[in-house]
Amino acid sequence: MSLHAVDNVEAAFDATRSFLTPFERGTWARLALVALFVGGGVGLPTAQFNASAPADVPVGDLPVNPPVDLVTLVVAVVAVGLVLAAGFALIGAVMEFVLVESLREGVVSVRRYWSRHWRRGLRLFGFRVAIGLPFLTLVVGWVAALVLPLAASGRPGIPVAAFVALAPVVFVGGLLYGVVAAFTTAFVVPIMIRADVGVLAAWRRLWGSVASAWKEYLAYAVVAFLLTAATGVVAAVAVGIVAVALLVPALVAAGVAYLTLTLSSAVGVAVVVGVAAAYALAVLCVSLVVRVPVVTFLRYYALLVLGDVEPAFDVLDGGPNGADGDSAAA
Repeated sequence: MSLHAVDNVEAAFDATRSFLTPFERGTWARLALVALFVGGGVGLPTAQFNASAPADVPVGDLPVNPPVDLVTLVVAVVAVGLVLAAGFALIGAVMEFVLVESLREGVVSVRRYWSRHWRRGLRLFGFRVAIGLPFLTLVVGWVAALVLPLAASGRPGIPVAAFVALAPVVFVGGLLYGVVAAFTTAFVVPIMIRADVGVLAAWRRLWGSVASAWKEYLAYAVVAFLLTAATGVVAAVAVGIVAVALLVPALVAAGVAYLTLTLSSAVGVAVVVGVAAAYALAVLCVSLVVRVPVVTFLRYYALLVLGDVEPAFDVLDGGPNGADGDSAAA
């Protein structure tokens, strides 16, 4: 018996090629903007554990009572970072709906789909925060139990053996979080659009489908994980090649600046910073363009699998929803 997760790989390639060709600069530019904020397919979290604790670090060298100004600066930087991360995640939640609607309608329109689904995006953002905080608390608590007492007194808060023994618990927690987050992105978002419901209601519908067709969803998780890894490697190689090619003119420009200007002067520093910024921006733009077919393919693949497993959830053949999302309830 064939599985939809296997059969739809080629169909996703065909759908991606049909959607992205012939090349249209506006379509690719808008999809690149979407790709900046959204993820691809199933990306299960991995972790690297290092149980060795440095025993020869003198405690007296650690700043037990750092200056107040330093503490204030650290708190301010962390606060700004959290605000920026939250804003990025919020935009990304709405962009998930923009991407699905673009593939569904065959036309990429960020403004129109944003206006239609921003409320659903808020609910998705809230759900992601709700499932992410417990896992984040688990990881932070696990690391802090060893590191903070070690930094304060030179002795770990818990034995290193217990710290290592808890690693499988953290790994399982990360695995569960990764599956829930990935299935929310791949399946719950289109169900919210198709059924005009909120996150929890969509999850209840998806859970019923998972319970009755668990082999299909397990196969999807495995195949999507492999596809995500494979496309990620290909994209990284492509971006790396272009980055190396762009590095040559960047180094030439920096060399000219070094020979003609004094780097200690304001002009010299400005030129070097400008060259570095231009290089970083160029590599970012290239990486986003490379991500366009990857994100499109992985999302098409998820939508095709969902539509074959549960035709009632099919957003690709079902036609436009027409709902504005105002009445969707979480």
